[in-house]
Amino acid sequence: MASSNQTVLQFSPSSTSLSAKVHPLVIFNICDCFVRRPDQAERVIGTLLGSVLPDGTVDIRNSYAVPHNESADQVAVDIDYHHNMLSSHLKVNPKEVIVGWFSTGFGVTGGSALIHEFYSREVSNPVHLTVDTGFKNGEASIKAFVSVSLSLGDQQLAAQFQEIPLDLRMVEAERVGFDILKTTVVDKLPNDLEGMEASMQRLLSLIDDVYKYVDDVVEGHVAPDNSIGRFISDTVASLPKISPPEFDKLVNDSLQDQLLLLYLSSITRTQLSLAEKLNTAAQIL
Repeated sequence: MASSNQTVLQFSPSSTSLSAKVHPLVIFNICDCFVRRPDQAERVIGTLLGSVLPDGTVDIRNSYAVPHNESADQVAVDIDYHHNMLSSHLKVNPKEVIVGWFSTGFGVTGGSALIHEFYSREVSNPVHLTVDTGFKNGEASIKAFVSVSLSLGDQQLAAQFQEIPLDLRMVEAERVGFDILKTTVVDKLPNDLEGMEASMQRLLSLIDDVYKYVDDVVEGHVAPDNSIGRFISDTVASLPKISPPEFDKLVNDSLQDQLLLLYLSSITRTQLSLAEKLNTAAQIL
């Protein structure tokens, strides 16, 4: 029987099992760059900085925009500006390295392959982060991709973007700001008390969810989960045993201290403003 050589069309091995973790500061910075973009620019691109954790997770902690011009068939990136910004960031935090690049908009576009090829020369296997700054339906579509090469034998034909898991973790104060950012129109930014009220409402909602879960488990409507039970037990055990009157006094004392600091800062600003006006009047005379 005659044997024939077969050429296999396959994807080259890549770190598609990779995962990424992005800090909220990066999202805020990208949205700010999009607001400040030139009038003729449809989207903003830039460099992602961070590190690769021992478990292989890409930790994205910082970013900066890079000027570029984009047309249907070509993309021009300001390489000198990119290198100057990178040099400045490395002087402040030398542990942060290039881990990928970002772009605003929904998903991957035609010019993304050309930009990704440029960043592939800067770092091995860069992560492409997309942020939908339109916040359609009140939700922010934030996705991360890596490039996988499609080859025919030894010849590379094309590259395909594959989505990887992305973790966006934030503390409660950051979540309040992120929820405001998702709202396209707001009358004003909330003050400290309004932010605390929103946090308390969210906390009460989570407590109601826990109550409902525990009741469903006790009544047999939901199968018990040992990991969730241990987590609830550890959370309850971490709460200090304080009577309601003592808790109210503690909160009121803390609130009074905060109001006192605001009062003192207001007096300081008034004194500085008065001193500046007196100094200006003395110079005129």
